[in-house]
Parts: sequence; C-alpha cells; structure tokens
Amino acid sequence: MQKLILATRSSPLALWQANDVTRMLENAGFTTELKAIETIGDKKLNVTLSKIGDKGVFTKELEQMLIDGEAHLAVHSAKDMPSSLPDNLEIVAFTEREVPCDVLVSHKADFKLENRPVVIGTSSTRRIATLKRYFPEVQTVPVRGNLQTRIRKMEEGQCDALLLAYAGVHRMGYSNLIREQLDLSVFTPAVGQGSLAIEVSSELPNELKTRIRSCLEHLPTAICLEAERAFLRKMDGGCSVPVFGFARFENEKLIMSGGIVSLDGLEEVRKEFTISNPDRITAKQAGTDLANQILSSNGNSILQKIKQALHS
Repeated sequence: MQKLILATRSSPLALWQANDVTRMLENAGFTTELKAIETIGDKKLNVTLSKIGDKGVFTKELEQMLIDGEAHLAVHSAKDMPSSLPDNLEIVAFTEREVPCDVLVSHKADFKLENRPVVIGTSSTRRIATLKRYFPEVQTVPVRGNLQTRIRKMEEGQCDALLLAYAGVHRMGYSNLIREQLDLSVFTPAVGQGSLAIEVSSELPNELKTRIRSCLEHLPTAICLEAERAFLRKMDGGCSVPVFGFARFENEKLIMSGGIVSLDGLEEVRKEFTISNPDRITAKQAGTDLANQILSSNGNSILQKIKQALHS
C-alpha cells in the first residue's frame, strides 16, 4: 500500500515516541511519514489545562487529521487520551508500557522530598492533591511546557524539583536528574501513564488495522489499559480531576488500584481489585466495578465538590 502517515505532536518527547512507533512499523515492512503539529495544549502554556478545556487538549487536532484523511494513525501518550472517543475513531493498539511511576527530577544533586522548605514544579491536579495529602508542607508552583522548557525553568530558580512521569524523563535522556522514584501506592499514576495509544479512523480497512495492531500492540499492557480506561470513563475524570488508576499483572492475575483525592488533599478514597486470567472484556468490567465501589464510598461526593470548585 501507499506509505502510512503518522500524526504526532511536535514536542521533542512526542517526536521521540512517534519515531519509536515508526521504527516498529518499518521493521514490519511499512513505509512511513510523520506529520507533526502543535496542539492547543502545546500552544497555550500560560494557563492551566482545565482552563483551556478539560478533554482532548493534546489530541483533538491529531484526531481531526484522522477524520479528514490527512493521516492513517495518530500517536498519543495514552494518559492524554480522553476516556471516550468520537464514534468514528478507535484505538487500535497500546504499546508496551514503560516504568509507570512518578519521579522527582532536580538539578540539585542532594535534593530530597523530605528536605524543608521545598518547592515542587507541577501543573498536574493529581500530583498537587497527592502532595497536599501526604506532604502538606511542600509548596507547589505551576510549570508547563515541554520537558526541556520545564528543566530550564527549574534551573532558573522557579522550583527546587519537578514532579514528572518516569517515562518521559527516561525517553528524553534525563535519567541522571532523577533524585527519587515515588511509591506507586502513594503516587498512583494517571490512567495510561507510560504507554502510547495508537488511534485510527474506524473507516481504515480492517486488514490494515490488524497489521498495525500485530506489530505495535503489547497485549498485557492493552488489557491493563482497558481496565484503567473503563475505570476513568465511569469516574468521569478528565485531566483536571485528581483521579488515579494503575493496573498490573502479577502471576497471571490483574491487580488494579484506583481512587480519587480531593483538591485540598483532605479526603481520599482508594480501592483495589484482583482478577485471574483476565481478557479485555473482563478487565473493562472490573475497571467499571472498581469505579462504582469508589463512587459509592464517598468518591462521588469528592468528585462533585471538585467539579463545583473547577467551574466556580
């Protein structure tokens, strides 16, 4: 067939990720071309994501390229994907997950979270709320932009450290700046963190979808993300709501932890499930069931307060 055109954001990390997908496709015999653009989330760096528009701030323009036939597939960070997609689009593959945890990155070799006073740079409501709950003495400042921009702002003195996903730091070659790898049981990551989502038009021929899936999808990761995304969909949590969810395999069992924390960190509901020998369908159902348990255990009250605060 004609070459596959991949749509991607133009940030250094997004291009690294798209080139990694390109490598896998070309190893499978495809010819590829990248089309890189800036999304609204890349352009508006002086406001929080919640003020731009909660869903699809890093994906909407790429999705329009799929709808318009300008690209065959779009490469996204899975954590940027809204939990519900337009009817004419679908995720055809999830790539193998990188280490999923959050990390503290600092230009100060002796940095530790337990030091006081400490100023942490992050614009994530989940990370800010988690810090307020478990490390209330820590100050936070909003820092947006690509990783290189954030590191520059840190070095200029805006903060002592950055709270980031390990995956992006590692992929960009800044692992030497990691000072702490944070506990997954406390800093449970955003849904999808560490994996890439490959999105296509539903009108793409089924044979082509199957070929793309066969060379990009990592099935254990895909099953985990089906559970996580079903959980997020039921929780109705966008990037401005501090909802967290992480699924993993242990001895053929799927273990998922998920929850919600209030914006001030004072309230949290966290629960976990385990199922044996899961497939996509049972994983989705388990994610939905976990969300229902959380919502019925004061989670819905926390969620409504958050939504009210964000829209006030």
